[in-house]
Amino acid sequence: MTTTAIFGGGVMGETLLSGLIRSGRAVADLVITERRPDHAAVLTGRYGVKVVDNAEAASLADVLVLVVKPQDMDGLLAEIHDHVAPGDLVVSLAAGITTEFLESRLPDGSSVVRVMPNTPALVDQGMAAISPGQHCTTEHLDAAQALLESCGKVVHVPEKYQDAVTAISGSGPAYIFYVVEAMVEAGVVLGLPRATSNELVVQTLFGAATMLKETGEHPTILRERVSSPGGTTVAALRQLDDHKVRAAFITAIEAAAQRSSELASGQN
Repeated sequence: MTTTAIFGGGVMGETLLSGLIRSGRAVADLVITERRPDHAAVLTGRYGVKVVDNAEAASLADVLVLVVKPQDMDGLLAEIHDHVAPGDLVVSLAAGITTEFLESRLPDGSSVVRVMPNTPALVDQGMAAISPGQHCTTEHLDAAQALLESCGKVVHVPEKYQDAVTAISGSGPAYIFYVVEAMVEAGVVLGLPRATSNELVVQTLFGAATMLKETGEHPTILRERVSSPGGTTVAALRQLDDHKVRAAFITAIEAAAQRSSELASGQN
């Protein structure tokens, strides 16, 4: 059985750890690193996982999962470089960090996979896109997929699309929460108690998402079924169109993709 080391015990690192354990992975086959002693103690108490330093984690593991901030990646790679063995798999969940960047700072021929996850992984409904590096084997790519499937769904994309993935699914939950905030506030403006408005909006969102997933229908078709001629929905949608909300979303997502590209190229 392989040993998996998770480098970074923050939100996403802990999410992956808990997902692996829920999916049946033995705690004895997992280690994690965490710089904050207090949080390290929390992780050990909560999951029974061994918390070690970066060098020891890299020496112990066959699968190294890097879940640190992009600005901390260079230092981490320098620290673990001499402890990465031939045949190890290195999986990076850091935004904007390319496989080329990883390969140039790891031993020659290292097998790396770049991942863009998102926060619904916290409730096992994550969406992760994975891209292999030039030395990554099919077996290693399958292993990376299995790793991420512990807390959601996985798709394979060429690395050139990772900026678009970041803009759509990586940042996407924030756009949804933004719309939910606006809808809840509208309910309050119309006189609904906030708790009632929130329940109405959240269940509507969940129901609509479930319809999209289970019917396989195009969103335009589902929208038109709600939009009776001359009715309330059409009146609302006309206002959204008049305010160019669709165009604003497209422009916003393009901006997110551009920012992802800037981060990848080292711009601040």
